[in-house]
Amino acid sequence: MPALNYKHLYYFWTVAREGSITRACKQLHLTQPAISAQLQKLEQSVGEKLFARSGRNLVLTEAGQVAFRYAEEIFSLGRELTDTLQGRPTGQPLRLAVGISDALPKLVAYRLLQPALQQEQEVRLVLVDDRPERLFAALSVHDLDLVLTDQPLPPTLNVRAYNHLLGESGVTVFGTAPLAERYAPGFPESLEGAPFLLPAEGTTLRRSLEQWMDAAGVRPRVVAEISDSALAKVFGEAGTGLFAAPTAVEEEVRRRYRVEVVGRVEGIREQFYAVSVERRLRHPVVVAISEAARGEFLAEEPRRAARG
Repeated sequence: MPALNYKHLYYFWTVAREGSITRACKQLHLTQPAISAQLQKLEQSVGEKLFARSGRNLVLTEAGQVAFRYAEEIFSLGRELTDTLQGRPTGQPLRLAVGISDALPKLVAYRLLQPALQQEQEVRLVLVDDRPERLFAALSVHDLDLVLTDQPLPPTLNVRAYNHLLGESGVTVFGTAPLAERYAPGFPESLEGAPFLLPAEGTTLRRSLEQWMDAAGVRPRVVAEISDSALAKVFGEAGTGLFAAPTAVEEEVRRRYRVEVVGRVEGIREQFYAVSVERRLRHPVVVAISEAARGEFLAEEPRRAARG
């Protein structure tokens, strides 16, 4: 394989960053034919098309997206090298772009991401909250480094990515003190006709709760279906209805939303995944998140059981 020509890579990086060859010409003080020729040589060198035409504009191909991210890191390191040799401070934070599924409880997301903020090197988190399918699409074009979700990547999606199970938790039903006083005795039979805030259709927790309710022979009165887990807790705090959340964050939910435990659901385990384009996690911050999550969530239920 021929050695990579970093001048060609720099021209490519400038064109991708500026958004057009015309603007890159002004930045590089070169003519358009000269830059076009250098881009063609780079594509021949790597054996991939890096740009595609979209009308009059150039857009990065999937290979171009990957090459641009590497180029960003390469030239960032180059600037850092220059600063180091010239005695200037370098402390550039390590960037980690994370997608968070809207159905994933935000307290769980925070706990999963806490290790990222406890690294020796400064880390800059870029967090995006959205529907899983949109996050997986962003992951596929490398706009995200990682997606945190309560369900694995569906095999029906044409996205080359890998599921990494971080941990799991039981499920607890919560309510305000008056609701807990009324519906905790005789749980779960007491849920018959009880006001309930269900997760949105299609979510993993919604399916699990409906199956559990059918098996228990109870039919709560559904007051609202809410896709955002944080919004469900706000409604629950207002006394609108009972709601479910992971047992792993039970104490935080009780304290933050001033609610009480109505009962713990037998037979439901919520799972939490990190989805990445890497089969084996290599990013140091992602590895720290994974290791901490497995230790914390897998140990949560035994600790709770030990407290009785």
